[in-house]
Amino acid sequence: MSKNSNETPEDSKVTGAAETPEFSRRTIIKGAAALAGAAAGSGAMTGFPTIWAQEIKDIELRHVGVSYSVVKAIGDQASKDLGFKVTMQNLDTTAAINRFVTQPDTVDIADVEGWQAKLATKRGVIQGIERARIKEFDNILPIFTKGEIEGNVVSRQGISPYEAMYIEEKDSRDLHEGVTDWMTFLPQVYNADSIGYRPDLVEKPVTEWKELIDPKYKGKAAILDVPAIGIMDAALCFESADMIKYGNKGNMTREEIDKTIDALIQLKRDGQFRATWTTFDQSVQLMAAGEVIIQSMWSPAVAAVRVKDIPCIYAPVNKKGDKEGYRGWCNGMALMKHLDGKKLEAAYEYLNWYLSGWQGGFVARYGYYSPVPSTAKKYLTPEEWEFWYEGKPASAPIPDPYGVPMEETGAQRDGGSFLERVTNISCWNTLMDEAAYMNKRWNEFKVA
Repeated sequence: MSKNSNETPEDSKVTGAAETPEFSRRTIIKGAAALAGAAAGSGAMTGFPTIWAQEIKDIELRHVGVSYSVVKAIGDQASKDLGFKVTMQNLDTTAAINRFVTQPDTVDIADVEGWQAKLATKRGVIQGIERARIKEFDNILPIFTKGEIEGNVVSRQGISPYEAMYIEEKDSRDLHEGVTDWMTFLPQVYNADSIGYRPDLVEKPVTEWKELIDPKYKGKAAILDVPAIGIMDAALCFESADMIKYGNKGNMTREEIDKTIDALIQLKRDGQFRATWTTFDQSVQLMAAGEVIIQSMWSPAVAAVRVKDIPCIYAPVNKKGDKEGYRGWCNGMALMKHLDGKKLEAAYEYLNWYLSGWQGGFVARYGYYSPVPSTAKKYLTPEEWEFWYEGKPASAPIPDPYGVPMEETGAQRDGGSFLERVTNISCWNTLMDEAAYMNKRWNEFKVA
């Protein structure tokens, strides 16, 4: 989910709940963290750090990436648990990859998607992560280690995590499909994206992408203005409506790009779109205000609308033959080439901390998933686990990551269980071979 925003979900939550004092919110966070630790059992974080505290206390790791995965609250908790400083810095998608490639020494941990890992590997700016040093590797879901789950092959449209995660040697410049001793990145958060809509303002439940381009929502629809992702959302709409058939939505031909952009331009001229949006907060405000009642959306944005006591649903766009399905994305952490010595040791401690559970529990409350659900489960209440992962009706009120009530007792997660959602992924975020041409045509859509 290459999300082009400089605002973190945390910042947007604050914007959406300005009446909550900062002190009180932080108190809630600390209290929630304490409760989570207690629920996990004493000693859950033992073993961190394993290098001498005196030697690492002055180390600072710079974790740079997009706002939805590089979250200040996570860095603060890591710093507290590990004994050295972790600094989180947010950039939009384009600025982030440019920083990794052109100023690699200013970053320690690069937060990358699969396509960014492919590019960074080709440029030689990251070093391989030694698989043997990742304590929870054997518990990582087979989505990442076998390219399948529950007997279902993970979609190869776009760039799946499995295809982008491995290299043969520490300094290899080419990807290797299948598990090796070295990884380009360690997965840390992923999800399945679809359409958000206002159930109080639409005619019927939305279950198909084509609803986004239905004339009945003329002037009340919006689409994501991140070219590489927006065009895939558009393709899902056109495929759903039997307007265009694609060989691979994640790697379109020029002809397919032309058909898609031409159709988008026509929709824009017809007044279908109230807006295109680029930031998390924009999508929340459009939906909360009722200016838009259906749009491509991110899970935490849907949650942020609900926190305002405004109904918002994430459409369950399950596969129907060769159509529909979610757009999958996965972000992971890559080690920059310059890391060595004590700083490299600290970086490995940080990677291992990420899979030890606290972060997995935190992002679950956005609706995101951990690559090691077994550790994340320790930091969720039984009611939260049943709601977020099992798709069961909430047996108690469900809070967001900052302790703000979000779902009432009896509510059920849109799209169902974890398995229902991830086995219905149709395509993954990607960088197309014709990316330059696609960006040129997307700009034509923007100015049309």
